[in-house]
Amino acid sequence: MSGVQLVPAAQAPLLARPYYARGDPGAIVATLAHVPEVLEVAMPFIGTVLGPSSLDARTKEIVILRTSARLGCRFCVQTHTVAARDAGLSPGEVRALRSEAPGKAFPDPGELALLGWVDAVALGPGPVPAATREALRSLVGDPALVELTLLVGATVMLNRFCTALDLPTAPGVVARLAAEELA
Repeated sequence: MSGVQLVPAAQAPLLARPYYARGDPGAIVATLAHVPEVLEVAMPFIGTVLGPSSLDARTKEIVILRTSARLGCRFCVQTHTVAARDAGLSPGEVRALRSEAPGKAFPDPGELALLGWVDAVALGPGPVPAATREALRSLVGDPALVELTLLVGATVMLNRFCTALDLPTAPGVVARLAAEELA
């Protein structure tokens, strides 16, 4: 059971109803529907940061899954394990991102630099160490560095939200994880 009741479609406030138009909007929306004025600004922000951008889907899912695993967010790890598989990550890569040391599954120096950045930003404290920053900066420009950092930060925020409220994972996600032996 969730730490807060999910708002069902029949009880959705007027501002939240568009998010229910296609059926179950998911646990995050059904939780934010309790505060529709926040939902109205949070979902466009979340959609922009986590949605399509100059970063490819594989990179985004590496960042989101790694951040979620490092912070121990069950909901986000489960949900983004499926999203990472859909973005083309192998089961071995997914398992590695969920572990303490993913290096062997990611021999590409660029992805290793990305993982170092994610761990440093997500786990802090303070500024990212210069060597970690320079390892990634040598591969990406400032716009990508800003976007990657915002993606980690938004994921941290969502991890805390989902973990604090113990949001339930969608049954379809749970079933897929079991079918792919990634539960």
